[in-house]
Amino acid sequence: MAILGAYTPQRPELTLARICRITGLSHATAHRLVGELTAWGALERVPSGAYVIGLRLWELGSLNPRGLPLRVRAMPVMEDLHAATQQHVQLAVLDGTDALVVERISTTGAVPVVSGVGGRLPLHASAVGQVLLAHADEELFDEVVRHGLSGFTPRTITDPAALRVALAECRRTGVAVVREEMSPDAYSVAAPITDSKGHVIAALSVVGADARTHLLVPAVVLAARGISRARRADAEA
Repeated sequence: MAILGAYTPQRPELTLARICRITGLSHATAHRLVGELTAWGALERVPSGAYVIGLRLWELGSLNPRGLPLRVRAMPVMEDLHAATQQHVQLAVLDGTDALVVERISTTGAVPVVSGVGGRLPLHASAVGQVLLAHADEELFDEVVRHGLSGFTPRTITDPAALRVALAECRRTGVAVVREEMSPDAYSVAAPITDSKGHVIAALSVVGADARTHLLVPAVVLAARGISRARRADAEA
């Protein structure tokens, strides 16, 4: 687990020596474990001699009930939303104290976004994150703010009291609108996706460079409701 945990979006390819440095494992132990992981398919060795995450883990990850079934139902709606807005469209679920991006449709030449599929976004500074945090329990809020809220731009909410106000507004309106809180020139609108019991299970967002992105609120809300209905139909089938 320590070896697999050494891989991050910033470290997608690791040599055996670097794995040893990151994990603190001895060379002999790391060599043996990396060999076993490679034989099983959790790691793959590339021509340079370094190791990358293997497709076997992707295969297992696709079995997660919050991943593939949700993506299958969401993708047609996301494609329609992308065609209508010509902006980035992304789908995220709550994972610990982060929003995990499970699907994204990108637009060439649009504003750069900081995370791709499999990437994580902070709950306090992203639209999908604020939606998920707004509908989570109080314990999660306390955990998120316990060690301070990181500021990514001058507009990032770093005051817990201000974050509470933003989350209350999100619950009241049914959407989160984030303006340049994750990166300059990036504006995002997100809405919740619910299950058959009305629990929020994911968030859908549009990310663009236009300060008028908030005008897309009706489209994002409609799309999120469409995915929610599809998930409820699955549960009732």
